[in-house]
Parts: sequence; C-alpha cells; structure tokens
Amino acid sequence: MPPDASYDHTVPRRSDGARQTLRPVQPWPEGKPFKILSIDGGGILGLLPCLMLAEIESRFLDGEPIGQHFDMIVGTSTGGIIALGLAQGKSAKEISRLYIERGERIFPGNRLTRPLRNFGRWFVNPYDRRRLENELRREFGDALLGSAKVPTCIPSFEGRYGEPYIFKTPHHPDYKKDQFEKLVNVGLSTAAAPTYFSAIERDGYVFSDGGIWANNPAMVGVVDATTCFDIDRTQIRLLSLGCGQDTYQMRWWHRIGGQLVWANQFYLSAMRAQSHNALGQAGLLIGREHLVRLDAPEVSKRVAMDDVARAVAEMPPIARALVEAAGHRVEGMFLARTVPERH
Repeated sequence: MPPDASYDHTVPRRSDGARQTLRPVQPWPEGKPFKILSIDGGGILGLLPCLMLAEIESRFLDGEPIGQHFDMIVGTSTGGIIALGLAQGKSAKEISRLYIERGERIFPGNRLTRPLRNFGRWFVNPYDRRRLENELRREFGDALLGSAKVPTCIPSFEGRYGEPYIFKTPHHPDYKKDQFEKLVNVGLSTAAAPTYFSAIERDGYVFSDGGIWANNPAMVGVVDATTCFDIDRTQIRLLSLGCGQDTYQMRWWHRIGGQLVWANQFYLSAMRAQSHNALGQAGLLIGREHLVRLDAPEVSKRVAMDDVARAVAEMPPIARALVEAAGHRVEGMFLARTVPERH
C-alpha cells in the first residue's frame, strides 16, 4: 500500500518530551483541602451542569463567579468549554447564555428535521463546526489558555498518532506547551464530537472530542493534582457534574449481534463504563466522603445531545432540584474558605 501523501512524519507526537521520571511537586499548605471541579461532556446537555453551577452561585455566592472557589477545573467536550469560561472568571450564569441563546445556532434544526439528521450521521457529520467556532470566538476572542485564573485541564484526542491529549494551563513548570493555545482552539479540540462535528486539523495534528477516552474527566483532575502539588490524596475534594444518562439495558439482540447492532450500543456502553470507572477510582483514592456527584436521574430516553429546545425546557427544573437536595453539602465542602490547620 503506498504511503499517505498527506501524512507528515516530521510532525512529532504531542507526547514527545513527556517526563519519564516522577514530577517534582509544588508546595501546598498542609491540611488545606484541594478542591477540584470536574464537568462531563454531553453536547447541549452541558446546560445542566452550567445551570447547577449558576443556581449555586445565586443561592450561596450572591451571584459571584464560582470558578475562583476551586483549585483546579477539568472539563471534557461541552464541559471543557464551560471549564474554560469558568477559569477565565466568567460566571456560570454568563456561560449558560451560550446554550440558551446561541444553542440553536450551533445545532440548527427542529424535531421535524432531527430524524433526517440522525440518519445522515451514519454517513457524514451533520453540523458545521464553523458555527461552534463562531460562538466560541464570541465568548473568548483571542484569549490564550495561559490567561486562566484557575489551573485547568481539558482532555482531547489526537488522531494523527491516536493518543489521548490533555491541554493544561502552566500550573506546573513542566507545562510549557499549551499556554499559548487560543481558548477557541482548545474548545474546538475537546468538543469535536464524532458523528456531530468534523475533527480539527491544525499544526499537523488532528483533534477530536475528549469524550472518546475521558467523557467524565474526574480522574484527570485527581491525577494531575496529586502529581503537581504536595498534597495527600485525602486532602482532595471533588465535585463532579454530569449531563444525564439513559437507563442502560443490554437487550437480547446485543448479546448475539455483530458490528451493525453494536455500533451505537458500544459507544454508549464505553462512555457509561468510563464514567463509572472514573468515579469509582476517584472515590477509592480520595475517599467517597470527599466526592460529590450531581447528575440528572437516569431516564429511558434522555434529551439528545443536539436537541436544544428540549434541553432549554427540561434542564432548569432538574438543575434546581439537584441543587436543592445537595446545595448545602456543596457549600460546606467547596465554598467555605478554610484556614489550614496549624501543626
């Protein structure tokens, strides 16, 4: 087979130069909790975690941006876009307008055209990535990742070499590569969901949605925190926000079916398993009492990732109910300004 003429072998792997030894940790006050906010991917359903955070801002912070109360923010896909906004000092209420007021521009169409789009997804990506790019440019302008006010990690997938990749702010001396990346490009690189948007080709690389390997990025945050800072794992406090899930059921045809039958089920199964595994590992490492997970109740058919009308109509009451139930625990663990213990 002749070599692919478009494949430039002079482009190094993004992972080239990665440290092969333990990373020197940076100081952290003894006894002070290290608070991580983790936000899942989920297309337009990113409105749910955004509204939960906005509700928390309104109830407990007098409307002030919530991002400054965390020591690290991680987010994948739509959660990555939210994370980038929070790390810039935006309030969750501000960011929610991207979904409520601009969602239809990113995912144009209605319930009459959606079935046709869903059928077309078997062959082509149904949405123009430039629409998302335009909205991200409205949000972030030419701001760079290095301008973040909070350490941030954003998972993506690099397709030239088939490697996971995490865009990181320069919160450790080792992290020099990504600080000059434009927020627009980082947002596109984490949110290019296969079967919805085309992959991002730039600088010799091909980036696709971070949800391919870390739709729930909780462990990305836990691992980065423990390898960058001099903290005990029990000092970590993790707030993990989801975008809702379908009730899972493997039917008889999945047990006997082949590739066509499993095409969609495999994707859903892998994302679900990854999320449960990430939460399970995080709970084992930091203690389950130090982890808060807020997510919509499982339903037989959740809102589609591109159904803007349903998301805008159904997510607000769910967000309010979740914060009503768990808001005071979130306040106590993540919003109270603690004083380090003296020894």
